[in-house]
Amino acid sequence: MAPKQNDRDARLARERLRAYQARQSVHEHKVKRRTRDNWVAGIAAAVIVVLAVGTQLLYFSAGPGAAKASASASPSSSASASPSPSASSSGNVPPKTLAEDRTWKGTLTINGIPLGVSLDGAKAPQAVSSTVSLVQKKFYDGLTCHRLTNGGFYVLQCGDPQGNGSGGPGYSYGPIENAPKDNVYKAGTIAMARQGDNANSQGSQFFIVYKDTTIQADQAGGYTVIGTITSGLDQLESKVTDKGIQGGKTDGAPAVATTINGFTLQ
Repeated sequence: MAPKQNDRDARLARERLRAYQARQSVHEHKVKRRTRDNWVAGIAAAVIVVLAVGTQLLYFSAGPGAAKASASASPSSSASASPSPSASSSGNVPPKTLAEDRTWKGTLTINGIPLGVSLDGAKAPQAVSSTVSLVQKKFYDGLTCHRLTNGGFYVLQCGDPQGNGSGGPGYSYGPIENAPKDNVYKAGTIAMARQGDNANSQGSQFFIVYKDTTIQADQAGGYTVIGTITSGLDQLESKVTDKGIQGGKTDGAPAVATTINGFTLQ
């Protein structure tokens, strides 16, 4: 009887060993899978961050020779950073004295919607002087608003004679003026578009913020705020921005063709 008992004990021991080894194998597989999944998740998160920052850098690209912007935007330095010393204004830039250090009021009509506007010539003398000069020349009449965004950034960009984000008035200027120190652009804000990292690339393109939006500053600083929409923003939202973007995108041409019918200031 002893040999049979020994065989049975040995068999049971082998079965217990196989069961233990099977459990260990399953455990090791789970550990490896968790490690792999963590690496994949970490890499994916890093890629998302890089893409978000990278696309943000091109967000308000504008002006002669600028590459067409491709998604949301913004770099990472302070909104009060100094303008890039290597860049300079060019062309026949209107003198900043034209703004007269005062508030300019008027109407910006888009798709038949009269938007009351107020421009601050004291806080943004160069940008307001340029805008006043262009308005007096009726430069904006008939131009399109070529770009709308709604994927976390809420702006309608207008004022490009080329209609694709690459045009301007034949000159460019700086510096950046009146950019918010906290990088928050309130609904109704009117600000100037520019090339990334180039404070002196402002021209005729501007953007209207239709919902509170945080736009990180880049190495050149933030974006020049020239004034605000004082009335009619709700109509612009319901008739233009709420209609979305062509192709269901979050950044591109408005689904509703959008044109500046007129712009007056006094």
